[in-house]
Parts: sequence; C-alpha cells; structure tokens
Amino acid sequence: MAKSTLKINLEYLIARWLLATFAVLPLRLALSTGSILGRLGYYFSGRLRRTGLRNLELAFPELDSRRCKDLLRGSFQNLGRLLGVFSHFGKESPKALQAMIECEGLEHLSAAEKSGRGGILFTGHVGAWELSSFGLSLLGHPLSFLVRRIDNPKIEALVERSRTRRGNRTIDKRSAAREMLQLMQAGGTLGILVDLNTLDREGIFVDFFGVPASTTFVLAKLALRTGALVLPVFAPWDKKRGRFLLKIEEPLSYNATGDEAEDVRRLTQLFTGVVEKYVRLYPDQWLWIHRRWKTRPPGEPGIY
Repeated sequence: MAKSTLKINLEYLIARWLLATFAVLPLRLALSTGSILGRLGYYFSGRLRRTGLRNLELAFPELDSRRCKDLLRGSFQNLGRLLGVFSHFGKESPKALQAMIECEGLEHLSAAEKSGRGGILFTGHVGAWELSSFGLSLLGHPLSFLVRRIDNPKIEALVERSRTRRGNRTIDKRSAAREMLQLMQAGGTLGILVDLNTLDREGIFVDFFGVPASTTFVLAKLALRTGALVLPVFAPWDKKRGRFLLKIEEPLSYNATGDEAEDVRRLTQLFTGVVEKYVRLYPDQWLWIHRRWKTRPPGEPGIY
C-alpha cells in the first residue's frame, strides 16, 4: 500500500532533523549521544526487543537472560552509534571521520583491484556496516554496492546523497543482475550485505549459529560464474582504541567443481561462517532485532 504524501513528508522531516542535529555535533559527541539514544530505544521497542531476545536465545543457548539483555542493549547502542557516524558522511571535510577509522588489510583490496578479475566485498550488519563502503571511498577506493531502496522516496534521496558523496555508487538489488555481471566483467568492485533473511525463491538454507537460515545465493553465483575475488570487510567499533576498525581480509579460497548447486551451497556456507565469526567476536554489535530465521525449510514451524 502506497504511503500518503503527509506520511512521506513527516518521516522525511524527522529523518532530516535527526541527521542535521547529529551533524552539527563534533563527531565523538555525535557517537556518544547516538549510543545513549540507542540504549534508551531498547526500553521503548517491545516487539523488536522480543525478536532480539529470541534470536539471542537461538544463537547463544548457553547464555542466561541477563547476559542476553546486556548484548541486546549493546545492539541498540550500536545502532545509535551508527546514526552518529552516518550523520557525518555529508560533511565537507572528511578529516575527523578519517581519524576515527583504523584500516587493516587495505593491501588485499588493492591487489584485488589490480587483478582484473573483479572483487566482491561482503559484509554483515556488524558494527558500522555503512562505514564498510563509505570508509573505503574516503581512502580512495570507491565501489558499487547493492541496496534495497527505502520505501520513502525523500528519505531514500537523502540517504543516497550521503552514501555516494565520495564516489560510491548504489545498485538497486531488485534489478541488479545484468549490472553486477557487467561490473565484474569490467574488473570492478561490488559490495553486498549477506546476513539478512531471504524469501524462499531468493536464497538457500545454510547454517547460521547451527540453525538453518535462508541466505542469499547472489554472491556465490556471481563469484562462481565470473571468477571474481571474494573478500570479507567489516567495520566494528573498538572500544579500547576509540575507533572503528575497517578490516579487509584476504580473498576466500573457493573453486568451481562443475556442480553449481553444490558449489553455491559450499560458498554460501563459507561466507555465512565468516559473518558468524564476526558476530561472535562482537556479539553486542550485530542487528539482533532482524528476524534472521523467519523463512523456514518446508514443514518447519515458525520461529517467531
């Protein structure tokens, strides 16, 4: 159902006001204020909180309810911190933002770019995932990445301007197949988030924390058909250093055996395992409020 003009304008004004308010703050103050706002949000989001606790119960059955609530509060805090850093994407001078990023493994991306094979950078909703692409553009490595367009066109335009300010380009995932293939054939770099629940026709089931999760097969099929290099990239917050760590790992090792269905399953499980590794490393920085296990294998009851 289409939104009314009134609702579109109201949502846009709220979003613009939030971003503008955080943008005028010094970056560190924006991050800490966002963290506080996110932590407060935990107490006013009953449905999302229930989803988060159910997910934590599935992922970490060994943890007691108190520890799960602590992790979930951290997840809300992380969302507020993301708002704080995103609000500064539109700043004229990127120096303050660059000073908050500590990059590891940039040589892996440089090598992939020089290989001519094309590179697929994948990440998950860990830490400041928007910074995994924007941070690379700040460092002189702009890329194209898949997005799901926001259903409010004015907010979408607002977010798009910030995301692409330093040379990045977004690709609508609903009509991306040909564009992605052309990008890989030209030796380009593509970014993709791979840890959201997918519908039956869009994904395959692989294990995520030991529970079958419907996961996109786009990355695996594209890599296998083009021979592109596949690199993990994540941007978690490091409390001790007071910075975001922009971590780029070496390309994953994979090969095509000729059995595409099995190759796709193996590669999809491989990158899902990498996402799980980062969630375990930073369990209070993942998007626990997303219904990751909503789609179930045939005959299985719903989890939520």
